[in-house]
Amino acid sequence: MTKNKFGKLMMSVTVSFSLLMGGTAVLQAKPAHAAISSSKASAVIASAKKYMGTPYKFDASTSTTRVFDCSSFTKRVFGMHGVTLPRSSHAQSKVGKYVSKSNLKPGDLVFFYSPVHHVGIYIGGGKVIHTYGKPGVTISTINSGWWKSHYAFARRV
Repeated sequence: MTKNKFGKLMMSVTVSFSLLMGGTAVLQAKPAHAAISSSKASAVIASAKKYMGTPYKFDASTSTTRVFDCSSFTKRVFGMHGVTLPRSSHAQSKVGKYVSKSNLKPGDLVFFYSPVHHVGIYIGGGKVIHTYGKPGVTISTINSGWWKSHYAFARRV
C-alpha cells in the first residue's frame, strides 16, 4: 500500500470512528496561535480592571489574587478566559504572534526591557494595564516617559 493510500485510509477510519462515537467529525483544527476575538479581549480587559490597586509582590504565587507580579497577573487574567499562558514574562514573550507597536489591539500582551522583564495587557488608546511596585495593578501610557523608552514589543495570543 502506498503512503498516500495509507494516509487516506487512516483519515477515513478516523472520521468514521469519530462519527460513530460522537455524531460529528472535526476535520479542521484551530490554528495554535489564533488571536483572541475583540469580544474576548474586552472581557479580558474588564477582568483585569477588577484587580486595580491589587498589591504587587515579586514572584507572587499564581494561586492567589491577593497579590500579583506582572506575569502572574497576565497569566491569571487570560486564564479566566480560557487562554493559557506560561508563568514568566520571558516565556510569555514567546507565545502568540509578533505585533508592531503601530498595530496594537486591545488584549495584546506588551513587553518591556530587553531582555524581557515586564509584561502588561494593552487596553487601547496607548495604555497598558499591568502591575509593578506601588500602586500595584495600574494603568500607564506606553507613549511617553519611562514606558515609552523601555517598550520592547508586543504579541497577540
